[in-house]
Amino acid sequence: MLRICVIGGSRYFGKRLIQRLLTSGHEVTVVNRGSSTPPAGAFHVVADRDDERALRTALGSRAFDVVIDQVCYTPRQADIARRVLGPRTRRYVMTSTVEVYEYEDSASPVREEAVDPRTVAVDLDAELPYGEGKRQAEAVFARDSALPFTAVRVAHVLGGADDFTGRLTHYADRIREGRPIAVPPVNHPATYVYVEEIADFLAWAAEREFTGPVNAASNGSLTTGDICAAVETRTGGKAVFQEVEVGEVSPFSFRRSYAMDNARATALGYTFRHTSDWLDRAVGETLGGQA
Repeated sequence: MLRICVIGGSRYFGKRLIQRLLTSGHEVTVVNRGSSTPPAGAFHVVADRDDERALRTALGSRAFDVVIDQVCYTPRQADIARRVLGPRTRRYVMTSTVEVYEYEDSASPVREEAVDPRTVAVDLDAELPYGEGKRQAEAVFARDSALPFTAVRVAHVLGGADDFTGRLTHYADRIREGRPIAVPPVNHPATYVYVEEIADFLAWAAEREFTGPVNAASNGSLTTGDICAAVETRTGGKAVFQEVEVGEVSPFSFRRSYAMDNARATALGYTFRHTSDWLDRAVGETLGGQA
């Protein structure tokens, strides 16, 4: 049994992760602001992670074998967590994102060394977009030599009736109504992961000892067309694509190529499934009765 702290994580794949950890017999403490209640069996600590003093007070004398940080979006949040939780855990696992590679444009899948967080410049006071915020948050943890740190770089997540992002609904609405779907002239494939599988992977990673970045993605990249084909099957409509040179494009449409290579996860002992094994199921779960 491990003593595991999950920061945030009471929604979407986070709640699935917590349930898996409990089912495996671990002692789980969930830290959030109180806006959602963790699954039965988990201890609940209510605190604002952005308030260092309040977080330290709320945690009291608690110590952990592993911290899994599901909601670290900025280097400042990472710096607070490093100071408060670093001395009371043996290993820190941060849920990061494929978007740390957003500046890459590679014909072959991107490996972890493409972004070494130890070399990333950090600005604790800057207002940062999502990908850059995650990249700098990784950098804060990676530079703390006293804290064993793992960054799980999560691919685009699909599936679940509780997918709150609205991205698949965006496609379903346009396909059903015959409205155009905006894509770039060169629309690159990307890597994805099923919501149940990323919960499995994070639970598995919590029980291991490896450190450093690791890409978490299913085998088999997907194009916008692949995803829309699954939506077409569900809705009975037909996707109409409209190329746009500049401006906003639809979700899961990419002007740059930074699909992830999952070879390190495989070498560490975890085998991801292929997207073809779960794509139709994922789309059906999310769209549900929207057909």
